Amino acid sequence: MADHAFVTLATNDTYVKGALVLGSSLRKHNTTKKLAVLITPQVSDSVRKVLDKVYDNVRVVDVLDSEDSAHLALMERPELGVTLTKIHCWTLTEYTKCVFMDADTMVLSNVDELFEREELSAAPDPGWPDCFNSGVFVYSPSTETYNQLLQMASEKGSFDGGDQGLLNSFFNTWATKDINKHLPFIYNLSSVCIYSYLPAFKAFGANAKVVHFLGKVKPWNFTYDSKTKTVKGDGHDKTLIHPEFLNLWWDTYTSRILSLLTEHGVVKDVSIGLKAEEITEAVSQMSIAAPAPPPLSSEERRERWEQGQVDYMGEDSYENIKKKLDSYLE
Repeated sequence: MADHAFVTLATNDTYVKGALVLGSSLRKHNTTKKLAVLITPQVSDSVRKVLDKVYDNVRVVDVLDSEDSAHLALMERPELGVTLTKIHCWTLTEYTKCVFMDADTMVLSNVDELFEREELSAAPDPGWPDCFNSGVFVYSPSTETYNQLLQMASEKGSFDGGDQGLLNSFFNTWATKDINKHLPFIYNLSSVCIYSYLPAFKAFGANAKVVHFLGKVKPWNFTYDSKTKTVKGDGHDKTLIHPEFLNLWWDTYTSRILSLLTEHGVVKDVSIGLKAEEITEAVSQMSIAAPAPPPLSSEERRERWEQGQVDYMGEDSYENIKKKLDSYLE
C-alpha cells in the first residue's frame, strides 16, 4: 500500500551505512511497502544521493538530543541522547501506518505482515522484558502524538536518556494491556543476547526475521576481506555479534551498497566505500591478519569468566564446554 512505509533514522554518515543495508535487505526480500529515512543535517550531501537510490522518501529533520548525561552514563552510551530524534517519525503523516526500524537492524525475510499490527506493537527488550525495545515498532503517524511526545520529553524527560525510555513511559500500558501488541522476539532478535540462552537460539534462531545489532559494537565497526569473505575484528570483540549475522550484513553491504557508494564518490574510507582505483589496495590491506594472541592460562581464563568476559566463539564456545562436560561425565 502506498500509505504504508518502513521508516528508519540516520543521524550521521556512519549510521547511513546501516540504513543502506537495512533498506537493501527490505528490497531484497520483496517488500511491497514504501521506504522512508529520516536524516539530520549532519548527513553529507553525497551520502544523501546514495540514500535516494535505496529509499523512496529521504526527509531531513532537526536533531533532538536529551543531553541527559546522568541517565545515559548508567548505560555507558553517551551517544544515545540524539536518539530522541526518532520521535520525528510521527510527523510522516502522509502514511497511515509505519514500521520503524533502527539503522542497526537487518531483515532476514519479508516482514510486511507487521503492518497487520496496531500502534504501539513492539518486542520485549531482552534487558528488561516488561519494557519494549524501540528498535522495531509499529505505529501510526500523528501530529498530535508527536506533540505529546515532545511535551513529555521536555517536562519529564526519559528514564534512560534516550528514545526507548521516553516511548515506554508514553506507551505505558504495553506490558499489561494487550498481548496482541507484543511482537515475537524473532522480529527483533538481539545479536548480543544469543548466547545468554543458547539452547533457545539453537531451537528457534532459524525462524528469526529481523536481527538487531544492539550495543556499542556495530557491523560497520569491522572491516571485510572480500576475497576470503571474512570479517576482521579491528580491535573489536567479534563474540558480541553472531558470525552468521555479521557476515550476512557485510555480504549485503559489499554486494548491494558498495557499488552505489563508489559511483557517487563517497568518503575515501574502507568501511564506508571506496573509489574504484582504491578497492584493490584497500582489500589487500584488509587481508592482513593480526598475530594470534598468546593462549590464556587457566587462572586468566577464570578471571575473565568472573568479569563476564567469555570467549563464546573460541575456547569457551558451546561445543567446547559440552565436550568438557561430557568428558567429566564419562
